[in-house]
Amino acid sequence: MPAIVALVGRPNVGKSTLFNRLVGEQIAIVEDVPGTTRDRLYGDVEWSGRSFVLVDTGGVEESPATEIGRLVRAQAQLAVDEADAVVFCVEAQAGITSDDAAVAELLRRSGKPVVVAATKADNQARRFEANQLYALGFDEVIPVSSTHGTGTGDLLDWIVERVPAEEPESRSDHPMFAIVGRPNVGKSSLLNALVGHERSMVSDRPGTTRDAIDSDIDYGGHRITLVDTAGIRRRGRVEVGVEKYSVIRALRAINRAHVALVLLDAAEGPTAQDAHLAGYVRQAGRGCVLVVNKWDLVERGHDAARRFDAALHEHFKFMPWAPIVHVSALTKARVTRALDLALEAWRERQRRVTTGELNRIVRGALAQHAPPTRHGRRLKLYYATQAETEPPTFVFFVNDPELVHLSYERFLENSLREAFGFVGTPIRIRFRGRDNAARTRELDEASVP
Repeated sequence: MPAIVALVGRPNVGKSTLFNRLVGEQIAIVEDVPGTTRDRLYGDVEWSGRSFVLVDTGGVEESPATEIGRLVRAQAQLAVDEADAVVFCVEAQAGITSDDAAVAELLRRSGKPVVVAATKADNQARRFEANQLYALGFDEVIPVSSTHGTGTGDLLDWIVERVPAEEPESRSDHPMFAIVGRPNVGKSSLLNALVGHERSMVSDRPGTTRDAIDSDIDYGGHRITLVDTAGIRRRGRVEVGVEKYSVIRALRAINRAHVALVLLDAAEGPTAQDAHLAGYVRQAGRGCVLVVNKWDLVERGHDAARRFDAALHEHFKFMPWAPIVHVSALTKARVTRALDLALEAWRERQRRVTTGELNRIVRGALAQHAPPTRHGRRLKLYYATQAETEPPTFVFFVNDPELVHLSYERFLENSLREAFGFVGTPIRIRFRGRDNAARTRELDEASVP
């Protein structure tokens, strides 16, 4: 699972600008999460072969005068609590303000590694002025300019030297399912229903995710590990902040698991936060089952499920392959169906298609819908092969990857799903150019005895 790094500071010091620079311009980043709001919560950053999650926070004030200010401070505290390291953003030219001093005190109490990023250091004079920020009491101050990108490499070097390396994806021989969702959607209730309903508990041990418990159960001839994130609870009047940063714990759990059970509240319906979590599941390449909990509270009707699912498909249209199940953790109705679907997704993630069978389907797809032309040139598909599993990843060798339109890529994905299923798991498609195809053919021919 990736390390987490929080950007913290008072208002208007350039945190969001720095965030956008690190995750969007110079650094390789995974594609944007579908279905999220424009105000992104986090971004995946890669640097020097290492990756981590960068979390943006609101501006922290010494004595917030409004409820929103108090919520923002609570959100920042939660981000610091979850982080492996903190970037303390202070404006180079402005010097140390009372708000900066308050943030510094908060960070010293955290015990986390902290670096001061002297923001808006757009010229030599401001970089020199950044030296005054050593008075905050931290060991390192790095002047940065988000506009020009200067200093960001030094900042990223500091981060990757101090955060733990990402653990490789679990390759255990038994399935691991993460139970994730917004606060109060019934994660604990679902876990209790699963471990206590006609199946034997094997063990109960602390997990590597903070405030999480890994529960091992026997089900359907499998040992299954349930990775729970039910430690998040709404606390008084800071529930908005808690809800916003619950994604951080969910993120850790998702990266440890093979399949995520994304819980939704049937009474409230889908929200942007639900789509945010599901989008990260897709981005991380994990399987997904949409579990609609509290179905017992929904008005009965012969087409209630159909109408509800139609709304879900619209909300989660970036992952139409995710199955939906309606459950009641309270009454234990259909909770085992959620496990059945998760097991199916786990198996589908491991499906491997032979090259001959794959190319037979591709030829059929080409006959049904010929590749389009672009800029007066037509896309040519030579052949395809499956490169990886977990998730299933396919490489198409073509004359020019630039000719591949997104709509045709989706057509190819739909053709693969129609032929092979892949229910409950994302699949990835890569396109390689003519030179790659020629070299691969030469290697294939050289290997023939």
